[in-house]
Amino acid sequence: MEFLVKLKQWILLAGDIGIFYLSLIIALFLRYGNFSNDAWGLHFLPFTLVLVVWILIFYIAGLYEPRQLNNSPDFFKNFLSVLFLAAGLAVAIFYLAPGLGITPRTNLFLFLIFFSLAFYLWRFTYNNVLTTGRPANKILLIGYNRTAEELSEKLSNTPQLGYEIKFWMKEGLQDKEFEHLSQIILTNGINLIVIPAHIKKSSEAARSIYKNLLLGIEVIDLAELYEKVFLKVPLAELEEVWFLENLAKSHKVYEFFKRPVELIGSVVLSILFLPFMALISVLTSLTSKGPVIYKQDRIGQGGKAFTIYKFRTMLQDAEKNGPQWSGGQDKRPTPFGKLLRRTHLDELPQLINIFRGESSLVGPRPERPEFVEQLKKEVPFYDLRHLVRPGITGWAQINYRYGASIEDTYEKVQYDLYYLKNRSLVLDIIILIKTLRLFFITLR
Repeated sequence: MEFLVKLKQWILLAGDIGIFYLSLIIALFLRYGNFSNDAWGLHFLPFTLVLVVWILIFYIAGLYEPRQLNNSPDFFKNFLSVLFLAAGLAVAIFYLAPGLGITPRTNLFLFLIFFSLAFYLWRFTYNNVLTTGRPANKILLIGYNRTAEELSEKLSNTPQLGYEIKFWMKEGLQDKEFEHLSQIILTNGINLIVIPAHIKKSSEAARSIYKNLLLGIEVIDLAELYEKVFLKVPLAELEEVWFLENLAKSHKVYEFFKRPVELIGSVVLSILFLPFMALISVLTSLTSKGPVIYKQDRIGQGGKAFTIYKFRTMLQDAEKNGPQWSGGQDKRPTPFGKLLRRTHLDELPQLINIFRGESSLVGPRPERPEFVEQLKKEVPFYDLRHLVRPGITGWAQINYRYGASIEDTYEKVQYDLYYLKNRSLVLDIIILIKTLRLFFITLR
C-alpha cells in the first residue's frame, strides 16, 4: 500500500521534470528556429537550478500529496498561486544571480508560457486518472463506530488514495453475512480486511479470517488504516497496549542528534532573522500599546512549567478577565497581531526557549497551566504530549487550525500522538518545510 502511494508520487515528480525540460526545448526551438546544442548547453544548468527550486516549492505547497490531488477549485487556486510564485522566483534567480551566465528574457517568457500550459494539462489529466481509476485496495470493513464512519466518508471522497470499501459488515460478528466471509471476499475482489481492535481479539473472528488467508488477503486494525489515511491516531480506538507497543520505543539516536542540531540552528536563525525581528518589534510598538515581547507560562516536557517568549499580538489588557481561549472570533488580537499569528511570525522569539533547552523547533504546542489541568480531565491521553519537548511548529500545528476549544484539542492530540509514534529527523525536516506552506495560504 505504501509502495503504491510512493510510486504515484514518483510518477508525478518524473512527469513534472519531463514537462519542465520539454517546455525548455520547445522554447529554444521556437526562439532560434532549430534545436542548437550550444543553446541547450548554455541554458541547461541555469534552468536546472530553477527546477530544483521549483520542485521544493511544489512540495511545500502540497502538490505532491495524494490526498490533495483532485480537480477541485481549491486545488487549482493553490496551483495558480504556486505557478505565479515560481515564475517570480525564476525571474529573480536569473536577474539577481549574474554568475549563471545568462539573463534570458524572450526565452524565459516563452518557457513560462509553454510550461504553464503543459503543466496544467499534465496535472489535470493525472488528477483525473487518480480519481477515476480503480483503487488497488478493495476493503472489507467489519464493525461500525464513529471512526469507521469517518474513514468510510474520507475514502469515498478521496479515491486517489487507492482505497475502496467494497463491503461493510456494520454489525460486526453479529452480521448475518459473516458466515459467508469467503464468498464475499471472492465476489468483491477483497484484498484488505479492516477490523476494530475489540473484534480482532475474538477467537471466532480470528478463526474465520485465518481460513481465508490463502485468498491473498491482508488484515489490519481500523486504527492502523485510519492513521495511514488521516495521518493522525484515532483516540477512540486506542487501548493501553497501543502505547506500550508504539510510544515505549527508544529514540536515543534521534534525541542525541536533535538537541545539538537545534542548538546550532537556534543561534543561526536568530542571527538571520535579527533584522526581521527588529522590524516586527518596531511595527508592534507603532500599531498598539504595550510591551513588544509577551511572556507567558507554559507546560513543557515532563509537565514542568517554563516561560515562553512571543511577539505580542493582543491588546495590552487582553486578559484582564483571566485566561481564555483564543479562537477565530477572538476580538483581542490587533490587526498587525492577526498577521503575525496567521504567518506564525509571532513565534520567532521562542528561539530563546530553544537555545535554553526548554522547547524544540518541532514538537507538540505547549499549553498554559490553567488549561492543561482541564484538558487532562477532558481529553484522553492528553498528558502524553509531555513526553517530549514542545515545539514552535509541529505535526498538529501544520495539519490543524489554531486550537480554541476542547474539541480542537482532541483533534490536535491525535496528530500529536502520530508525531510521538513516528518522530524522526526526517519527519522533523518535513514538518519544517511544510510550515512554509503557511505563506502560500496567506497568499491565497
